Amino acid sequence: MKGIKSRLVLYFGMILLLIVLLLEGLFYWAVHTYYFGTATEALETRSTTFTNFINKYATGYRLKDKARYILENISSQEYAKIEVLDLNGKVILNSYGFQTGELIQTSDVTDAIRGQKGLFVGRSPQSRERVIAISNPLTFASEYVGVLRYTISAEPLYQAVNRIALYGLSVGAGVVLLAFALSLLMAKRIVDPIEELTNAAKQMAEGNFTARAPKRYDDEVGTLADTFNYMAAEIGKNEKLKNDFISSVSHELRTPLTSIKGWGETLISGGLEEPEETMLGLEVISKETDRLIGLVEELLDFSKFQSGKMKLSRERMDLREILDDMHVQFAIRSQEKQIDFQLDLPASPLIVMGDPNRLKQVFVNLLDNAFKFTPKGGTICVAATASEDRLTVTVTDSGEGIHPNDLPHVTEKFFKGTSKLSGSGLGLAICKEIIQLHTGRFLVSSEQGRGTSIMVDLPLAPPLAGLAGSAPTVERTE
Repeated sequence: MKGIKSRLVLYFGMILLLIVLLLEGLFYWAVHTYYFGTATEALETRSTTFTNFINKYATGYRLKDKARYILENISSQEYAKIEVLDLNGKVILNSYGFQTGELIQTSDVTDAIRGQKGLFVGRSPQSRERVIAISNPLTFASEYVGVLRYTISAEPLYQAVNRIALYGLSVGAGVVLLAFALSLLMAKRIVDPIEELTNAAKQMAEGNFTARAPKRYDDEVGTLADTFNYMAAEIGKNEKLKNDFISSVSHELRTPLTSIKGWGETLISGGLEEPEETMLGLEVISKETDRLIGLVEELLDFSKFQSGKMKLSRERMDLREILDDMHVQFAIRSQEKQIDFQLDLPASPLIVMGDPNRLKQVFVNLLDNAFKFTPKGGTICVAATASEDRLTVTVTDSGEGIHPNDLPHVTEKFFKGTSKLSGSGLGLAICKEIIQLHTGRFLVSSEQGRGTSIMVDLPLAPPLAGLAGSAPTVERTE
């Protein structure tokens, strides 16, 4: 039996069968004890009472006279067989008036000859009938002279006990059958949800990531169904992410490659006779190459984040230095687009424990987006403030803003939004991951048509206890 259902039915059935057999045994023992105990007690009471009566009121009678006296005084309603035996176990007279002369040497007779009350339950040596016998000693002049024996057949008792046991066995068999049926139903309730989980898993293995396992009960199997459905949803998300990744990469790679190939073929064929056109073509190739390099770097960063292999080389640093470098780096671009680029930094150092290259990557990406979406004559402001143990850097622009439907998703991987200027959809997602690796917060707020503000919140580094000229602390974390 390989199935769980079969094993559950078998195990439950065996356990219940053993319990029923045990209870049947106890029931048979109780009925047997009750019937035989009651019969034995009643027989013993009558035998002892009559023996005491004979020993008291027939004291002057010898054994044979006692036997006749006993025979004369037996109640007409007495159903037991009464026998008078001598000290050798020989029957002198029985309640039927016969002198059989048979020799009885059962344990009850032996005990009575020794002056004790004897009890025998078993088969009669003469008739092989199952009997119950009670023997009491008879006295004459304070001496034991014989035995008064009461005997009844135990066959009716055995028949009654066996009949009741048979009824009990029938009931037990019904209980066992009912238990098997209930165990089958219970196994079905347990196994069916598991089979449904198995079918859903098979569907997922065949590529149907919308398959879900129904939850029937609030138990461990129900929890397993919830977990399975959660796993299926996550796999579906990852599948969608993979498809978005392929679609995004294909599109983003095709555009610069098309430009590079077109200008390259033109240069190879000698179609550009003017030096200015040649320089223009080379500039396009250079820019598109830089764009491809940036895209590949974003994909590599994304791969590291997905595999959990992104590492930070943290050191004690002043964030103002990176922000000053950014101001210098984007100054020419601000002049070309005629954008008012402002930098508002406090006079005191902004000391953090961070990876300079990764933090620079974040602010380069934020400023690049700000210049991309801010029109000519707009304003971009980078402001930093510190309070207690936190540092906040805000990059604000007066650009076109983000559509309200896109705003909750701009930091999701490969989300491109409705703007025609969207890139790979990885920039803000990677920025958020880097800031979170620095145990910081990354928040985006925007109003369409009025601009966007991105806040980067980082913890300030604790002050050093040593000298001001101490070497910077560097640590590498994942």
